Amino acid sequence: MNKKKEKDPGEEPYLKVLRPLVETYFAFLRKEEPHIKTLGLTPAQFDVIATLGDTEGMSTCQLSDETLVTKGTLTGVLDRLEKMGLIERVYTEKDRRQIIIRLTKEGVKCFERVFPDQIYFLKPYFENALGKAEMETLRGLLLKLKESFEKG
Repeated sequence: MNKKKEKDPGEEPYLKVLRPLVETYFAFLRKEEPHIKTLGLTPAQFDVIATLGDTEGMSTCQLSDETLVTKGTLTGVLDRLEKMGLIERVYTEKDRRQIIIRLTKEGVKCFERVFPDQIYFLKPYFENALGKAEMETLRGLLLKLKESFEKG
C-alpha cells in the first residue's frame, strides 16, 4: 500500500503570516481607538469625517465603499454625526432620490482638527518599524492579499 503522508495543516506557510497580521491589527486598534475617543469621536465617526474631508460630499453608497464602516452601521453613524451638527444630508438637484452626505462648517472644523492629530499620532508607530520603501512594499503586498480575498 502506497499511502502518501499528508502534510500537517499547522505547517502551512501562510499561518506564519496570518497570526502576526491579525495581532498587528489588534495592536493597532488598541492604540487607535483610545486616541480617537480623546478627539470626541468613535472610530466609525472618525472614519466618516476623515473620508468626507476635502470632498464635496458623497452618496451613502460611495461612503459605504470608501469607509471601513459596515453598511448596517453606517446609517446610525450618520444619524449621530448629523445630530452633532457635523454632517448634512442634501438632495441632489438631478435626482431628488439621491442624497449626498457632506460635512457642515462645523464638520470641516472637526476634520481640520482631528485628521492631522490622528495622522501624527500614528506616524511614529509606522516610522519606528518601517522605512519608506518597506511601507510601499507592505502596502502593495496587503493590497494584493486583499484582492485575493475579494476575488475568492
